[in-house]
Amino acid sequence: MIEVKDISKRYGDGTVALGGVSFSIDKKITSIIGKNGAGKTTLLRILSTQLAPSSGTALINSHDLIKNADEIRKIIVSVPQEAKPIQYISASDFVRMYLSARGFGISEAKAAAEKALRKVGLWEFRDKLTAELSGGMKRKVFVATALASDADVIFLDEPTTGLDPFSRIEIWHAIKALRGQVILTTHYMEEAQALSDDVIMMDRGKILSKGSVNELLKGFDGLVRVEGRKRRKMAYKVGDVYVSYVDRRKAAKFINEGEIIRPIMLDDLFIKRGVNLES
Repeated sequence: MIEVKDISKRYGDGTVALGGVSFSIDKKITSIIGKNGAGKTTLLRILSTQLAPSSGTALINSHDLIKNADEIRKIIVSVPQEAKPIQYISASDFVRMYLSARGFGISEAKAAAEKALRKVGLWEFRDKLTAELSGGMKRKVFVATALASDADVIFLDEPTTGLDPFSRIEIWHAIKALRGQVILTTHYMEEAQALSDDVIMMDRGKILSKGSVNELLKGFDGLVRVEGRKRRKMAYKVGDVYVSYVDRRKAAKFINEGEIIRPIMLDDLFIKRGVNLES
């Protein structure tokens, strides 16, 4: 259980990254979605004790973020977006070294590392130096590390950035297999939709909405998304395309007019709020 209490973050140059956010997380997998600069990474860094908030606090499994940071670090794993594994050891050694640092015995660390590397599709590359792995494979090494750690809470910042579609699906399965509570950030709306028990929508350091995918999309029941060059009544401009939402039973009319029909996704929540996800 994570309870966030009025956390804000203002940097020295006056930039407000978080504007006093409060929420609770009690589901298995929670995705934090939003465009660049929304405050997702800042929030994750604060909750994983890497960055101090300007004000506010949080409880993570009943431990106070400010008063009990050392206790929190014992029960969490955090994989930052910019993390890079040690370059001149093997993928297998990297995972085992991390587990040893967390207190695993030698045989326990070896068994856990093998199981995790197999799970993320890296076992055949276990003896390859991490310096020789692709960017996507390096991300998979970190997900394997989180998987092997058996931590209570796992923070993943953009865990599938740089991965091809097949590898992304492998990581999704690995994330679902994590024992602990998972909080991840992502730019991929289909990823949040596929993985999440709960979704937190952020923009400009504020929480826009929170709930399950079904709860958040309830207002779109019976609708489809129409994209085209023609401006229609109640349309939203996204780049050089106009987006509108119509009854799915009337979709054939728009197809005949050369417009594109798409199913409703989480990014439609941002479009209806006027949030440009491309910036």
